[in-house]
Amino acid sequence: MLDDLPESLHELAHFQRGILTTSQARDGGLSRRAISWRLQDHQWQRLHLGVYAVFTGEPDRLATLWAAVLRGGDGAVLSYHTAAELFGLTRRPSSLIHVTIPGDRRVARIPGLAVHVAARSDQARHPTLAPPRTRIEETVLDLAQLAATPDDAYGWVTSALGRRLTTQPLLLDALSLRKRTRWRADLAAALTAEWQGVHSVLEHRYVRDVERRHALPRSSRQVRVRRGTRSQYRDFLYEEHSVAVELDGRASHPGDTRWDDIRRDNAAGADDIITLRYGWTSISQHPCWVASEVAQALRQRGRTDARPCSAACSGIWLP
Repeated sequence: MLDDLPESLHELAHFQRGILTTSQARDGGLSRRAISWRLQDHQWQRLHLGVYAVFTGEPDRLATLWAAVLRGGDGAVLSYHTAAELFGLTRRPSSLIHVTIPGDRRVARIPGLAVHVAARSDQARHPTLAPPRTRIEETVLDLAQLAATPDDAYGWVTSALGRRLTTQPLLLDALSLRKRTRWRADLAAALTAEWQGVHSVLEHRYVRDVERRHALPRSSRQVRVRRGTRSQYRDFLYEEHSVAVELDGRASHPGDTRWDDIRRDNAAGADDIITLRYGWTSISQHPCWVASEVAQALRQRGRTDARPCSAACSGIWLP
């Protein structure tokens, strides 16, 4: 139905995935009667109060998001889980569409929308992306704010870092602008330079509960290794001692991925690198045992200063 629009509205409707508001249509030259006639003739459909799809048929996800943010009014942006969806930070669209509006405005309850109010909405808004949304750093911190545990909060941080959507300094800068933030101390500590290269909650736990608590040497993280024309990455590499630690947070491997891991371990062995591989249960429930195994591997290569974290520390600590 875009061809039926005045030229002044055609480009705008195309940009907004076929969605227009009453005020946009009026500013573009359509009278209220013309809008009403298109609705009655089923050329248009009302998605929200004062927000229309200028086409027939089911709106796709992007059109639905445009309708939601336009319903939010001036200064509204998509935020929280919905912004995360647009950035590729989460794969599953949330049932509610999250919209943040400026702190000086209020809107009545809108079915299907979760409306948040933020005094810093202008600063949080991404300057160029459409439909309007919060910056990735603001999105991550918004979601961390809702997290039930520090691990859950840090999971959003590591997910964004692992996908290279942002950087630790940018997240730290965004955190500094927030006066009140849940898990502030945990997030600030996790965004310092010494945690660079830690891209998952599991990796964070390895550094905190295995490496640090047992005086293991600091490893290099996300080490890129070239083999022929392909690049491989080792989660943690103790380069001086040729020991690698690989982590896997999944409950089980798809077949193809499992063979990728085997090929990577075999390649490491060909380079005289010992590879130790651990999953979520080992790191979260048995960090002392993991530390003792890593220490034993390092001891075989000449490193002897690792130690139990306490008198009750379990594992295979050898004199």
